[in-house]
Amino acid sequence: MRSEAAPQPGGLERFASPGKGRGLRALRRYAVGELLFDCPAYTAVLAVGERGSHCDGCFARKEGLSKCGRCKQAFYCDVECQKEDWPMHKLECSAMCAFGQNWNPSETVRLTARILAKQKTHPEKTQSEELLAVKEFESRRLVSVRLRKMDLDKLDNEKRELIQNDIAALHHFYSKHMEFPDNAALVVLFAQVNCNGFTIEDEELSHLGSAIFPDVALMNHSCCPNVIVTYKGTLAEVRAVREIEPGEEVFTSYIDLLYPTEDRNERLKDSYFFSCDCRECTTKEKDGEKLKIRKLNEPPSADAVRDMIRYARNVIEGFRRAKHYKSPSELLEICELSLDKMGAVFEDSNVYMLHMMYQAMGVCLYTQDWEGALRYGQKIIRPYSQHYPAYSLNVASMWLKLGRLHMALENRPAGVKALKREFWLSFDFSKIG
Repeated sequence: MRSEAAPQPGGLERFASPGKGRGLRALRRYAVGELLFDCPAYTAVLAVGERGSHCDGCFARKEGLSKCGRCKQAFYCDVECQKEDWPMHKLECSAMCAFGQNWNPSETVRLTARILAKQKTHPEKTQSEELLAVKEFESRRLVSVRLRKMDLDKLDNEKRELIQNDIAALHHFYSKHMEFPDNAALVVLFAQVNCNGFTIEDEELSHLGSAIFPDVALMNHSCCPNVIVTYKGTLAEVRAVREIEPGEEVFTSYIDLLYPTEDRNERLKDSYFFSCDCRECTTKEKDGEKLKIRKLNEPPSADAVRDMIRYARNVIEGFRRAKHYKSPSELLEICELSLDKMGAVFEDSNVYMLHMMYQAMGVCLYTQDWEGALRYGQKIIRPYSQHYPAYSLNVASMWLKLGRLHMALENRPAGVKALKREFWLSFDFSKIG
């Protein structure tokens, strides 16, 4: 067993990235799998649905967590975790008691409240701000995700309305315990949190909560990233997924890279207000395989393919909304019907087919239909390995799910084989002798 050397602070520098604003650059060579740096969360909130199974302070998954004696809704590993989280939890504790079941601010509202509180209680620089201070979010009032300049005029009416709703919720749930800046400043802050906030995920990429990691936010986006971000509780780790040479900019990906160029850039423009000009977006070399058409005696016309792509995008968006109000059986039916329709034109490896297979797998997991989940997962894993970049967390998490499913179905040899594949993709190099 060998321990990993701590990342060298002098190995990276903040710089002005041409056409991208602030960025992060390597000052030395980094090997594949090497830890560039880690960053504790400036502040974080555990998803409400994870309370009771994860510690509200460190996000560790444990049994026998202790309840907050007052609100009975926050859970902690021990007294140390509870004391450390109290300056933030006290913002919510009495409010949860007062509102009862009507206490329901979004994670974005909760995270923003904690940022405002921490800026007052900890005005000094924190361990999360070695390269970038949270106060710089405010001093540059037009900053968006990962610290790219953002014109607030680009926020459409829907986004502005959502922000105003969040501001109203902030006042409603937290006004007895906090003082707020004016509405204009809150609009800017919520826009920044919406863009700079990170989703913390577990090893299966299930949502655990939200956090702010200032130094991680310094990295710019590429669809050909040279690092990935993983989480150990509320600690973010940034590791190389390919060799990085001195002088090379450090890039992560802000979005799911499964999808074709047009879809990726629509997501980037909608969420982050820019388009990507990386090699993959310029050449579109992977789009053909990602949008693969079924081989038929009479190939579908270009119009038929375009219509099916339009249908696929609509059904994906419709399914996203339907998850909030339809039953599992209804959701599975949507998946099966859409797969039947798309399968008349698309190969099973087409990313739109894979998307709906993944949703169907999720429904099967929710209903504990292990055989159904395994069936979909086995169809997904090979094309995932082709479409995603090397060392993708999406591929690793799918191998992990397959391994656990095989084990649940008492197929130990297949389970061990799948879990070994996940292990070598997981970047947990501290376990490698």
